[in-house]
Amino acid sequence: MASRKEVADLAGVSEATVSRVLNGVGPIKEETRRKVIEASEQLGYVPSALARSFARSKSGNLGVVLPYVPKAHLFSAYFFSEMLSGIGSKARDNGMDLLVMFRTPGEVMNYTDLFRRQKVDACIILGARDDYGELEALQQLQQEGHPFCIMNQHFDSESFMEVDADHVEGSRQAIRHLTDQGYRNIAFLNGPDSYSNSQERLQGVQIGLNEAGMQVDSSLLLEGNYSRRSGVEAAATIAAQLDEIDAVFAANDRMAIGVMHGLRERGIKVQDFPAFVGYDDSDAAEMAVPPLSSVRVPFYEMGELAASKLIHRSLGVTASSVNTDFPSETARQLLPTELIIRASSIRN
Repeated sequence: MASRKEVADLAGVSEATVSRVLNGVGPIKEETRRKVIEASEQLGYVPSALARSFARSKSGNLGVVLPYVPKAHLFSAYFFSEMLSGIGSKARDNGMDLLVMFRTPGEVMNYTDLFRRQKVDACIILGARDDYGELEALQQLQQEGHPFCIMNQHFDSESFMEVDADHVEGSRQAIRHLTDQGYRNIAFLNGPDSYSNSQERLQGVQIGLNEAGMQVDSSLLLEGNYSRRSGVEAAATIAAQLDEIDAVFAANDRMAIGVMHGLRERGIKVQDFPAFVGYDDSDAAEMAVPPLSSVRVPFYEMGELAASKLIHRSLGVTASSVNTDFPSETARQLLPTELIIRASSIRN
């Protein structure tokens, strides 16, 4: 049987356009409609019942809300680019477009307005904040029955659909890797405490240290904002305590690499660096000097999972009602992390 992609290629249009033409969604030029219909008939393509039911009375947009992070280039960040790729892949497979929006600094996002104005059919929220205004806005979304999914943020005592990674276990593995090699004075450069995944990373650090018979030293707890620049700035503190600090664990690779660059700027040679472990296992980790050990996070798969859960939930489809591999409707799903060991954390 022909695929939607084959119809799109033959007609010279996008897959989303094919979906809209065949499902009668939105304004379409007559010439475009004719090309799609002719290509569809020539190839014998019949859209699935799933796609047809989703398209009716829908905008065809899957919304993605991104946070405002000062001095951070979000689209170049491995974290966001991988998740958006995973989300976009599932959206494309279902004939949808992505509507990417940025929250305004200092303001609570009006999520319900996106649905009321029929801008989106479902919404994925990245970088939700742990504060009362945000929680109230999300509770309203849930009360009105709008399909949404939160990524990389957890709200206690709520039943929001959430997709995340197991940051507690990932951080525990990083710390145990360092302590097993005899490192004892471990600085931890975390992200803002307003993000639950920062809190979970700290929890993992505490567990890892406790398992090694150690306690958290508050003087070795540093905070950045997940940007490379904040890592460069933290390097000043770490350089001043280099006689005491023998290892650094950073809550993402950008900050870890920023610390490395900051130490080099102060004339500290690579052979005199403390051990380093980052987080995310971005492309930059393997290219760092020395190559950076890092906790691998399945961001692409997280994006795919969030999009799949939302698309199928907005259709009223569950895993038990269809013969396919739809994800379960568990409120919160955590994907596993994995520590990737490279030269930066291996004791010579």
